[in-house]
Amino acid sequence: MTENRGPLAGVRIIDLTEFIFGPYATQTLGDMGAEIIKIENPGGDRQRHSGKFGKNDDMGSVYMALNRNKQSVTLDLKDEAAREKLRALIPTAQVFIHNVRSDAMARLGFDYEHVAKLNPSIVYVHCVGYGSEGPYAGRQAFDDLVQAASGASDLLPRVDGNDEMRLLPSFVADKVSSLHAVYAVLGALFHRERTGEGQFVEVPMFEAFTHFMMVEHLYGATFDPQVGRIGHTPALANDRRPLKTKDGHIAIQPVSRAASAKFFELGGIANAYESERFVNAPKGSKVAVYYEMLREAALAHTTEEWMKLGDQHRIPIMRANTLDEVLEDPHLKAVNFFQLREHPTEGKWRAMKPPVKFTKTPSSIRSDPPRPGQDGEKIK
Repeated sequence: MTENRGPLAGVRIIDLTEFIFGPYATQTLGDMGAEIIKIENPGGDRQRHSGKFGKNDDMGSVYMALNRNKQSVTLDLKDEAAREKLRALIPTAQVFIHNVRSDAMARLGFDYEHVAKLNPSIVYVHCVGYGSEGPYAGRQAFDDLVQAASGASDLLPRVDGNDEMRLLPSFVADKVSSLHAVYAVLGALFHRERTGEGQFVEVPMFEAFTHFMMVEHLYGATFDPQVGRIGHTPALANDRRPLKTKDGHIAIQPVSRAASAKFFELGGIANAYESERFVNAPKGSKVAVYYEMLREAALAHTTEEWMKLGDQHRIPIMRANTLDEVLEDPHLKAVNFFQLREHPTEGKWRAMKPPVKFTKTPSSIRSDPPRPGQDGEKIK
């Protein structure tokens, strides 16, 4: 097993989260060295069955991507003997995190008041759908619902002219909210280290994702009275997309007029800004002509040629990968991002390297995603 030198080594976290909002957070904390004790009901985390491509149905691909560096204990918390086992673990931990509804945890006897009696210094983190002070409190929440409520499903219609509201094709609300949970845990642990004091921490998915999403899109509504449109104009530009090259695609983000002029020149369009089609473009259409020239210039070279030219001329250019091509990206290969590991029951699987680099206390992958309850006997 890889040595645990992470910044959270010595921190024990009792984890009663499932799906994505929660497990992504606790895996990140585990990568940083925390001991994660994953408490599952006898049926296991319901995410275990998402992407069943492996040898066992309860070790699905999404579960595998979210649950390394954890130990699994199965407890049926409707049973008093199982509740007693969990109560015995609570004094040994510094953090207790869950995404179970408040009323259910209260009925089981694991709401903050009961847990804090067992361990007054506990950092108790509740990952909820909606903040407890609002009218949505207690409602069920999933990624699709929060994307819809936050306005995220209104983004694509503003870009492509299709008025039908659509969700972003990723469980982005779950993952973003999980990262809010990570810093919530770290902040509360820092306070605990300084004062010895535990606390209750609420991480509401709706508020967390809306905060993330509206940073740029509040835009004109930042001021009251509103001074312009809501929705960040550059971010919602229809032409904000990768450009076709001779053999693939690139993305370009010129930081100045000089940089874009050089890109045009390298693509065979000399003096683009002085050209007749740009200078004499009808009023309001120069932006369209600009993007038309970008698309034309990009076709002059291969993706790899543009990568070299961008580096040579200090123009921000990057290859635009398909999902399949991401696996072969030369940078990700060089940093050993996708790491092939041998799972005790599932065989070879691909783990993603912890992305943040600590020079003194490195994150690490120390154990593979556990089978349901595999660590029940050894956890004390």
